[in-house]
Amino acid sequence: MSRPPMARLDRLLANLGYGSRREVAALARAGRIVLNGRPLTESGAKVPVTADLPLQMTINGVPVDPPAPLTLIMNKPLGVVCSHKEPGRSVYDLLPHRWRARMPGLSTVGRLDKDTSGLLLITDDGPFLHRVISPRSHVPKRYRAELARPLNGREGELFASGTLVLEGENDPLAPADLIVTGPQSADLIITEGRYHQVRRMFAAVGNHVVLLHREQIGGLTLPEDLEPGAWHLLPAEDQAAIFS
Repeated sequence: MSRPPMARLDRLLANLGYGSRREVAALARAGRIVLNGRPLTESGAKVPVTADLPLQMTINGVPVDPPAPLTLIMNKPLGVVCSHKEPGRSVYDLLPHRWRARMPGLSTVGRLDKDTSGLLLITDDGPFLHRVISPRSHVPKRYRAELARPLNGREGELFASGTLVLEGENDPLAPADLIVTGPQSADLIITEGRYHQVRRMFAAVGNHVVLLHREQIGGLTLPEDLEPGAWHLLPAEDQAAIFS
């Protein structure tokens, strides 16, 4: 059995956002960092960096945050953005404040615009992020759309044809599946992630998306009990389900 990777306590906790290395050293000297029931008073002590670290270490009596790689699933609410740079409240404001200082930093896996809700992945795992969003992965994404006008019955054939070219673009979209759920509602399954793609697809057939909600990425479905704005850590088996 291989030994787990080791890290200096001050460097590890600074990378998890608990403060500078000097501030972490102060926590250690005060006896506020406990590993397996024993206070760690030396900030230069080497500690094992494993996924179950929160079960072994506490800071001020609270389990330490999980080390990288970290992936979350969030039910993104309406009215928040997915960027650090856009004005307004962001999805990162829904996470613990210290997570903004984590290294490596957290990023959304693709984006949902301010007026789109639903399944959002947030991660510091670069290879995982790029595998999900890579066009070569062909990971399907399912959206539920409420429309301003009734469907005309021809949208499904056009979306599935692979010939639709969006305004301002030259390359046609990959085939997409439309599942009609009502006179003015439908689910749309796409394998690309072009800018505002779902909204622009319906605009191309003379309609307007009133509400848009992402329900699924690959084989991963948004849990029904995950309230808007809520999130939880995504286990490895659920990450793998995305590609199943």
